[in-house]
Amino acid sequence: MNLHVRHTTHFEFSTRVNYSVQRLLLTPLSFASQRVEHWHIHAPGIEQALAYYDGFGNLLHLVTCENAGDQFDVVAEGVVSCMDAQGIVQGLAEITPKAIFLRQTETTNPSLAMLEFLASPALQGLEGLAFLHALMRAVHHHVAFEVGVTDTFTTAAHAFARGAGVCQDHAHIFLGLTRFLGIPARYVTGYLVTGVGASSTAAHAWAEVLVKDLGWVGFDVANCMCPTDHYVRVASGIDAASITPIRGVRRGGMGETMTVEVRVEIAQQ
Repeated sequence: MNLHVRHTTHFEFSTRVNYSVQRLLLTPLSFASQRVEHWHIHAPGIEQALAYYDGFGNLLHLVTCENAGDQFDVVAEGVVSCMDAQGIVQGLAEITPKAIFLRQTETTNPSLAMLEFLASPALQGLEGLAFLHALMRAVHHHVAFEVGVTDTFTTAAHAFARGAGVCQDHAHIFLGLTRFLGIPARYVTGYLVTGVGASSTAAHAWAEVLVKDLGWVGFDVANCMCPTDHYVRVASGIDAASITPIRGVRRGGMGETMTVEVRVEIAQQ
């Protein structure tokens, strides 16, 4: 399936931006079940951007710009051909030692209530892939998808206690529990098409877990399913904060307002 993605981030400021440096993590990679047909980033200074791979194997662009004015857009757009591999991710360069993905962070560190949750009857007697699917279902049912009750700084423990959150929270909870069990797991950002002409205010997020004899397998807890050909994978890291789509510093540009629109559509084959 070919998916057309347009990810627009609009910045407005009360004063002019004199100089800015931005790190853009907005480019998907090709691997066994995903092929990037074409992809472009439009942003002030992108023509002279430095492209490089980070320690997780993600492709980034470092963009510098002078006199960007009091508003500008960063637009990532392209077409990606995706196959349904039942969540299995193969063919990506393995740069980071897998043990790194056992490390808990402030946002993934499990609470006592989360650890007690592992004793749920629905999880007992299961191993390997069967256990991970059961854990995904259990977390999905415990934490309702609800926009506006958490933010980018919410921890897994807080979202779990509240019993509500968004895809970022579902992924962090799943990471915290699997890592506690000694299973390497990483945070993944990307896009999900939910129908023709679908639009949302943010990119999507899920988890990938290292499964014996299979390798990395994706688990989208928010939707209680493994990624299919409706997903575009962009980047992976230790948690959400490690792979934010846009990060930077600037001179000037007071009073920032940022709006994001993500549009994902099924493209003509």
